[in-house]
Amino acid sequence: MEGGGERAAEAEEYHCHDFEWDDLRAEVEANPAFSYHLSPFPTTVGTPETPPPPPPSEAWTSFHRRHTSGKFFKERRYLLKEFPELLNSKDSAKVLEVGCGNGSTVVPILRSSPSTTVYACDCSKETLEKANEIVCSTKGIEVKDRFHPFLLDASKETFPDWLFCKSCRSPCSSNCNMIEEYPAFLRDSPCCVGGVDFITMIFTLSAIPFDNMLATLERCVSVLKPGGLVLFRDYGLYDMTMLRFLPYQRVGFREYMRSDGTLSYFFTLDTVRELFHASGLLEVTRIVLTVF
Repeated sequence: MEGGGERAAEAEEYHCHDFEWDDLRAEVEANPAFSYHLSPFPTTVGTPETPPPPPPSEAWTSFHRRHTSGKFFKERRYLLKEFPELLNSKDSAKVLEVGCGNGSTVVPILRSSPSTTVYACDCSKETLEKANEIVCSTKGIEVKDRFHPFLLDASKETFPDWLFCKSCRSPCSSNCNMIEEYPAFLRDSPCCVGGVDFITMIFTLSAIPFDNMLATLERCVSVLKPGGLVLFRDYGLYDMTMLRFLPYQRVGFREYMRSDGTLSYFFTLDTVRELFHASGLLEVTRIVLTVF
């Protein structure tokens, strides 16, 4: 991949691992100011008068409205360094980006190979429109027939059949059913795209209620080709973002809610392994949790 010194330096900034986990854990757990993060979460919180949080689509739409400036958008150039599988993939790889937000993950994937196609979903229509605007206006990337955003809340909804229809998923099936409603780009092959080679979940799973995570992963796995990979990066336990949350913002064990209604969960390696194995993935080759 081509890139000048400035791009390489920026990628390195987001890729560095300059701490020892055991030292960080000892420091946090010895600090009385952080004790509320470690205590068990009570079974009942709040009062009946506490208003319910806004739906995820509204919360994330509000979030991206407040961060519409160009400075907020940062292309995730560390992505290909963390996940070289994207560079080494076969020709015409298909990628599903779950929770694409403003497109910061989509851009480097499209830039990495002219034959890669990205299908990107988000729960917010307004955010999808912004992502489409950013991706299509990025210089040096040909997006025609390679970027397909679609509206979907992966924490609640199943993926559309045009990604991987039930007939094509079954090795015992010889007939493929036609889909009544399918996107325009499937005109020449109106069955489905045949599943995806990669699913990227970059700071997405932590934004989903913990109780919904396993079902979300199972739905993701259902559109993954045999031998495909889920590329996952997310918040780790004792991230500075976690330590900044106040006691009243706790909504579960290691789970917090911002004032705008968006969620953040903070993972341990064991939790990630348990969730991914339970979803049907046979092997976890590398887990990337980020602590800022």
